[in-house]
Amino acid sequence: MSSATQDLRTETDRRAQAPDPAQYRPGRTITDWTPEDPSFWRTTGKRVATRNLWIAVPALLVAFVVWQVWSITATNLKDVGFGFSQSQLFWLTAVPGVTGGTARILYTFLGPMIGQRRFTAISTLVLIGPLLWLGFAVQDPQTPYGTMIAIAALCGIGGANFSSSLANIGFFYPKQEKGNATGVNGGLGNLGVSVVQLLTPILITSSVLAIGAGQKKADGSEIHLQNAAFVWVPVLIVLAAVAWFGQNDLKVASTPFSQQKVIFKRKHNWLMTWLYVGTFGSFIGFAAAMPLLIKTTFPAYSVATYAWMGPALGALARWAGGWIADKLGGARVTILSFAGMAGSITGVITFLPSGSDQGSFHGFFLCFLSAFFFSGIGNGSTFRQIPVIFRSQHLKGLTEGTPQYAAALKQAEIESGAVTGFTAAIAAYGFFFIPAMFANFAVTSAMWGFVGFYASCVAVAWWFYARKGAEAPS
Repeated sequence: MSSATQDLRTETDRRAQAPDPAQYRPGRTITDWTPEDPSFWRTTGKRVATRNLWIAVPALLVAFVVWQVWSITATNLKDVGFGFSQSQLFWLTAVPGVTGGTARILYTFLGPMIGQRRFTAISTLVLIGPLLWLGFAVQDPQTPYGTMIAIAALCGIGGANFSSSLANIGFFYPKQEKGNATGVNGGLGNLGVSVVQLLTPILITSSVLAIGAGQKKADGSEIHLQNAAFVWVPVLIVLAAVAWFGQNDLKVASTPFSQQKVIFKRKHNWLMTWLYVGTFGSFIGFAAAMPLLIKTTFPAYSVATYAWMGPALGALARWAGGWIADKLGGARVTILSFAGMAGSITGVITFLPSGSDQGSFHGFFLCFLSAFFFSGIGNGSTFRQIPVIFRSQHLKGLTEGTPQYAAALKQAEIESGAVTGFTAAIAAYGFFFIPAMFANFAVTSAMWGFVGFYASCVAVAWWFYARKGAEAPS
């Protein structure tokens, strides 16, 4: 065989083995994805991953809007004639946390099975139904409380999108950029909490956007509560279409439940769930309860002016938390976040009204801002810890470049994605439990319970992940 013929065959074989560049276009399923390869990441991977991330972010943000829409809607119901008690209103803000957390468990495993593109589009469209129902229900003060509870439960499904989104996005990025990517996705997605709390008071006063009759308040002014729901319907339709035509499904992320369920046998799944309940559970629970907490504890201060600030700070801090954890290590940053949260909530307790003491709203509010900030930092650092822990556990003692190493790395990625989604699912119950605790216990007692829980989280993070000789340094 001549040298020219040999060279031709070699070139033919190389081309046959090279990935088809068409698969990386929007709307395609990608079968060849190697983000840990520097050359691939530089020439192709980063561009594709960035596109998928920035389509996922607004879809997740609006899903959070749907999940949290009751946190502001509930504060206005009594003003327009709904005869619900204060406890019933707290329950309306809490119920979406139950369905959101439960649906997250399902979405954690369904997302990777179905694919980022298809699941983002479908799960976004599903949210239109509860918003339409809510928009019609709030126009009639005779709507039964049971109906309102049902609508609140369905709105909770919006919270489930978080688990599928982060589990999928994690597959797109190499190890050194996972913390930043999930911080961006989760942090900017979390901003949906602030968006709904900031914009809803503005939207419900606009007659231009209204579909249907307005509602009269006791002072004679008119508001349009249905706007809080209806305005997001066309946005959801657009976002679903953009996801369908613009994102990609990753073949490597398509994982049957049989390969994901092994996480329930992993100790570090449960330990990281405990820690994430402390960070994200606090963030989302405080965000849900904050409007009613301000209205009932410091009624002289405007919910619309203040309620959105804490969730905004926490959401942005999540982005920073992921980035800092990439530089300093997740466990150290996680411990710092819990220490900060414990100190902040202790400050909140100090400034609450007690007996003849009227308390201090500004001290209360600044301490709560600090709690939101540290919860956001911890949200980012814990999600950075998860892939590091599972990679180190699976790759221990293996030689890079061997088939065993490649198989272990793939399994680590699968389990990291599943654990990310599962921890987020359980932590979402904070949305339910924190408002429920405020509805059934003294606020001060509930706050001291949080401080004790944060102390346990510091102990777990230090013993298993941060101390010298820790089982899984991260």
